[in-house]
Amino acid sequence: MGSCKSPHVVLLLYVMVCIVYQSFAFGVDTNQTAKLLVDASEASGRPISETMFGIFFEEINHAGAGGLWAELVSNRGFEAGGPNVPSNIDPWSIIGNESSLIVSTDRSSCFDRNKVALRMEVLCDSQGANSCPDDGVGIYNPGFWGMNIEKGKTYSVVLYVRSSGSINVSVSLMGSDGLQKLAAASIIASGSEVSNWKKFKVMLEAQGTNPNSRLQLTTTRKGFIWFDQVSVMPLDTYKGHGFRKDLAVILEDLKPQFMRFPGGSFVEGEWLRNAFRWKETIGPWEERPGHFADVWMYWTDDGLGYFEFLQLAEDLGTLPIWVFNNGISHNDEVDTSSVLPFVQEALDGLEFARGNPNSTWGSLRAAMGHPEPFDLRYVGIGNEDCGRKNYLGNYLKFYSAIKRAYPDIKIISNCDGSSQKLDHPADLFDFHFYADDAKNMFSMAHHFDQTSRSGPKAFVSEYAVTTGSLLAALGEAGFLIGLEKNSDVVEMACYAPLFANDNGRKL
Repeated sequence: MGSCKSPHVVLLLYVMVCIVYQSFAFGVDTNQTAKLLVDASEASGRPISETMFGIFFEEINHAGAGGLWAELVSNRGFEAGGPNVPSNIDPWSIIGNESSLIVSTDRSSCFDRNKVALRMEVLCDSQGANSCPDDGVGIYNPGFWGMNIEKGKTYSVVLYVRSSGSINVSVSLMGSDGLQKLAAASIIASGSEVSNWKKFKVMLEAQGTNPNSRLQLTTTRKGFIWFDQVSVMPLDTYKGHGFRKDLAVILEDLKPQFMRFPGGSFVEGEWLRNAFRWKETIGPWEERPGHFADVWMYWTDDGLGYFEFLQLAEDLGTLPIWVFNNGISHNDEVDTSSVLPFVQEALDGLEFARGNPNSTWGSLRAAMGHPEPFDLRYVGIGNEDCGRKNYLGNYLKFYSAIKRAYPDIKIISNCDGSSQKLDHPADLFDFHFYADDAKNMFSMAHHFDQTSRSGPKAFVSEYAVTTGSLLAALGEAGFLIGLEKNSDVVEMACYAPLFANDNGRKL
């Protein structure tokens, strides 16, 4: 039994929003008298689901990479340029000139799933005819439009290094011009110590604040040095799990009842080869290959992966809703006769989240520090795929397999059941609506008035007026009141998108 708002409260709110909306939209004179008769009987009340309002996180607009996920280094594994070498290393840049160093990539990494590493040939030395500058030569990474370094905070820098000889590498956090030194430490090792790949970790306490900083790796010693998997993370993250505390606290304050993740179109990809595949996003962060999110046109190292999403939901005290790929992208799809590997991938994902710590996939979760199962009760089979050639056939394969293994899991169909009943089994149906103006959104307040009360409940998992304004907010408020008014058929709702980095906004 959910909470129950008095019907006269919902109606009164709706009337108030109507009046304000009309005033803003049409300049209606609000200095007039209105008489309102309210039926406040218990018989007219409808219980509102305890899961009515939640959040939807999609890796879009750099919401995660360069946003909620606290990693400050962009392209930390040098994989964003693709598997073929030499490759582009953006946004990494060189400190020095062609007479002092040569930088390229090769496939010498010690990690099997991400073989690209950066190779730096230092031509100058600490003395002699071709001496290095006093501050050394090397490389720097500006992060995602500048690293926000704050005085007094400690940052963990992790990097893998290999060399042809002994090394003395300066690891520093600098202002964007390379002049303001905020924190620095040195990595000193003999040739025998770094003849093979070795992991180094240094803690840097910032002595100043600069929102547009960068990480520098420099040396004044001649020789060959390889770098790979370079990370900078603040120590002070949300509950110690890698999320920016300032942003995660905002989510906590919303008191969301559920969290849908990780997409959205991010789940599908423009092509299946670039879809989000959960198995590629678990385990030690250094071993994750990352992938190009071709829908939104940027690289993600997948430090924010399936495990981290489940952990975030738990930390927020909310229910996770996992949306997975069902063999369909924007431009290609798998025939139902060949979809079983995708079905097994979903079943394995459920075992990872819910299985006992001795199970095949549950043991991997336990190895990542979470022996107890996550409270995963909902899954979405695909995103906006209804009507595609293979969706219904694929959906039924997933549905039957999941219900056999996990009969308590609530399954969400992509097909809209608000106007006519679904022709296939589902616990909920997904409903998305984006309006280009407030009027269109406001008019949707009555959309579910005639929806069948005997079928699956509605999950309004994406809605928004795409041009933000006060009037747009009022239109959305009117729509939400309409959802509450129809709370006997609408079980969940969440706005999209949740976060956006202004520097990388697409929608």
